[in-house]
Amino acid sequence: MAEKKNVKREFVEASTGKTGSRPAVVTAANKKSATTKRIVAVVLWVLALAAEVGAILILNGIWYIPEEQKLYWLIGALAVDLILVIIGSQLWKKSNRLDPASKASKVKFFLWNNMGLIASVICFLPLIILLLTNKDLDGKTKKIATVVAVIVLIIASLFSIDFDPVSAEDLAEAQQTVGTGSVYWTRFGKSYHLDPDCQTLQNSAVVYQGTIEEAFEANRTDPCDFCALEQAG
Repeated sequence: MAEKKNVKREFVEASTGKTGSRPAVVTAANKKSATTKRIVAVVLWVLALAAEVGAILILNGIWYIPEEQKLYWLIGALAVDLILVIIGSQLWKKSNRLDPASKASKVKFFLWNNMGLIASVICFLPLIILLLTNKDLDGKTKKIATVVAVIVLIIASLFSIDFDPVSAEDLAEAQQTVGTGSVYWTRFGKSYHLDPDCQTLQNSAVVYQGTIEEAFEANRTDPCDFCALEQAG
């Protein structure tokens, strides 16, 4: 018996005659996990903002720190700020793969996928501006602290940007293609595979198997080209 091929279907609204893909199905567990990650991310960003405020208070002399120790305190605050921002951004990006925003809402889609970058700018740029405009700070301290602040802003931004954001439409299309079957991926690969015997998996000692939702959570959101060609053939 010939193997039954998956057919890409088009859904038509009976009342309006409009066509479109079936919306993405996000399980209650994934929605809950995504919401929890987003809440924790926001809390971490608030703590990062508090670290920035602490650095500003030290810079302005409201919190007294001896001049010879001020640089170390500023760098310490920046380090704490950086760690909190990056962890928050990673959690936020994970939440977006569990429960992605729809491209239909352009503003929400933009904000949801750039929230980490926005947090990075808020948590570092004001301090950088104050460092540059401060006339009372020791020259050496000012120069070193400013350079460090700019570097950590760049690092935080790079770790916070989602260079390949996914949408609810991407998830819906993948769910429609895969159905209830399993997909496969490797530790270092960037794609998910429909065929466990795909030629690109032959040299991998460990192959992960799971649902398409689990593949998206693992940041494997791109279908393998070879598997797609085989399925279409």
